[in-house]
Amino acid sequence: MYSQSLKQKLVQQMLMPGGLKAAAIARETGIGESTLHRWRINAATLGEVSKRPKPPSDPLRSSAPRRPDDRSADEKLRLVLEASALGEAGLGEFLRRHGLHEDDLAAWRLAALAGLSGPSSSPPAKSGDARRVRELEKELRRKDAALAETAALLVLKKKVQALWGDEDDDTNPRRDE
Repeated sequence: MYSQSLKQKLVQQMLMPGGLKAAAIARETGIGESTLHRWRINAATLGEVSKRPKPPSDPLRSSAPRRPDDRSADEKLRLVLEASALGEAGLGEFLRRHGLHEDDLAAWRLAALAGLSGPSSSPPAKSGDARRVRELEKELRRKDAALAETAALLVLKKKVQALWGDEDDDTNPRRDE
């Protein structure tokens, strides 16, 4: 019912990084969302789409590695600096364009700060975090002690049963005659 070229065009739009979602394309074209999903799956299964298409050529992106761990330290620092100059709206687009997560940038930022302040320093812990960690450690020690006590009681119970047995009292019940 739909031409092959239309199918391919819409599948490519869905697969572009930061591309349109099937729901948005369905609203624009009137084609069912499930139909669009099926086209995308069929294209991937048939090998028509071996990789996600590249967005319009960006000289920085064309040679950039896809995985965050594959990036050089210089590139990580450059990305952190670029991202720090952006607002919330621009940051999301920046992250999508470079295939990153906000957590990646945060980790790289901490590593850069640690590198600037010296190799022996660690990022400063927030006082609230340190207090919370102490509380959790205290609670963990208390629970460990309770668990050890329970285990000891179970061992004693088994020893008592082994010595005296599980039998009931063998005294005769009192009879009124």
